[in-house]
Amino acid sequence: MKNDLFFTGCTHYGHFNIIRYCNRPFKTLEEMDTKLIQNANTRVKSDSIIYHLGDYCFRNSKGGKEGEGSINKADYYKSQLKGNYIFVKGNHDSNNSLKTKNKRIILHIANMYINLIHNPTETIISDEYYYYPLTLCSHVHNAWHTKEIKNKKGEIALCINCGVDVNSFQLVAWDEIYTIFIRWLNLHPRKKEIKKLIEQSKHRPIFVQPKEK
Repeated sequence: MKNDLFFTGCTHYGHFNIIRYCNRPFKTLEEMDTKLIQNANTRVKSDSIIYHLGDYCFRNSKGGKEGEGSINKADYYKSQLKGNYIFVKGNHDSNNSLKTKNKRIILHIANMYINLIHNPTETIISDEYYYYPLTLCSHVHNAWHTKEIKNKKGEIALCINCGVDVNSFQLVAWDEIYTIFIRWLNLHPRKKEIKKLIEQSKHRPIFVQPKEK
């Protein structure tokens, strides 16, 4: 299961201007979309699970602003992608027919609870349920790959940007993410404290997230 678990975000399918905004190495929109789809399909199988962390595609209206998106709906890209995609809503996912209501997803994996979110500034490090030592996000494009964050209580966590711009325009496998997290944890001066918080969360009842309607 974990070998078939992937993460990505900020693909911006259909959005020509993102090439200029993020200095993507593509000359045309068609080249970008084709390469992103090929890269994704190369890594996954038909039963793989892929969490997309927001800003899936842009959809323009006919005669709309040039460069701000093609007229294709989300299903146009879904039909070309292998695997089972689960979506977190990004700030540009309101007009592309994606229809997801997920703003945040919590995964229980590797004996810990982790956040899946679009914008890392909305990260929750702890709540009445659990401590979340790891957040996977997108939104920041090529600003950074990993970043340590802290809340008002002084608790810390690691954010990993799964967006395509800092991941060679590829999906990121769970094993790759976990390797980055463990390296950060093992070298951290507060390692014992972090492990203790993870252990405390592990023994709390699992919170069942309501299903998306």
